[in-house]
Amino acid sequence: MLDSIAMTDAKTGALIDKMLAGDRLALARLITRVENRSASVAEIMRCVHGRTGRAYILGITGPPGAGKSTVVDRLTALLRAEGATVGIVAVDPSSPFTGGAVLGDRIRMQTHTLDPEVFIRSMATRGSLGGLARATSDVIKLLDAFGKQWIEIETVGVGQTELDIVKQADTTVVVLVPESGDAVQTMKAGLMEVADILVVNKADRDGASPLMTELRFMAHLQGSSPQAPKDIDWEIPVLATQAQNDVGIAPLLAEIRRHRSLLEASGALEKRRRARRRAELQALLIEELTAEVSRRLGPDGDLAATFEAVAEGRIDPYSAVQQILTPRGTATQYGIPRVP
Repeated sequence: MLDSIAMTDAKTGALIDKMLAGDRLALARLITRVENRSASVAEIMRCVHGRTGRAYILGITGPPGAGKSTVVDRLTALLRAEGATVGIVAVDPSSPFTGGAVLGDRIRMQTHTLDPEVFIRSMATRGSLGGLARATSDVIKLLDAFGKQWIEIETVGVGQTELDIVKQADTTVVVLVPESGDAVQTMKAGLMEVADILVVNKADRDGASPLMTELRFMAHLQGSSPQAPKDIDWEIPVLATQAQNDVGIAPLLAEIRRHRSLLEASGALEKRRRARRRAELQALLIEELTAEVSRRLGPDGDLAATFEAVAEGRIDPYSAVQQILTPRGTATQYGIPRVP
């Protein structure tokens, strides 16, 4: 760890040292670097890597207005009452003009902003289809390295395109409200794929009981289907809450703990985390290779001639790709035409 920090530039190394020593301002500055994808991101993540893997990651998702922020607020209060430290990443839809978060979930969690053992950060989706910023995974690792025992990710999700949260969370809670009944019809596949626990919030409203009945039926079908992917013996529980009145939050936390215990006892938690690390590696490779290809196809790149040949129709794109990927000197051996 110390060797890794020594290899970074002095300013970045000093920030990392301060963050690991418990400096919240240093943590905030490192998160800003990660969000902005600065040149020091790789060094930062390399230095904190050995301190990660200890936090439990809880995903909270659902449609706008479901009361997710209030659920997160109340869960955080219970965890803090037990002495646990908490990090919260509130992923908001981003402004198409500025790229910044437009909902500002922190204003709905003001009860915890002065608690030194709770760190809250709002992030923008920045156009990510899955509803999570590209940097969310790295921010989670920074909070983990900072020593947070629980990390809660809150994001707006309403269907199939919001499945990215599963790649980040150990347990995912989907929060709905009675008015979500019609939306459930268009969300079914994604809903069941995402949820480890289903919550009907604002359950004192009309329509809560029919929605819970429908969700329990869907959860039972999902649990009994031989085609459904399963790594543990778990039927998705459906819970009723009134988060604003602090009703049903303790049973929700109990179900989260039950799910965690089952994941840990069965070995599924480590398997999920291995799959997450593999997916992260793949995503990083794709990102870096895409950037490299773009650079090489540019006017000054070594593939500019190939690009021009394709653009002018002198070679088809498939042959061009094969030519690029085939070791030099062997292309013609396999009948791949060289760029004229």
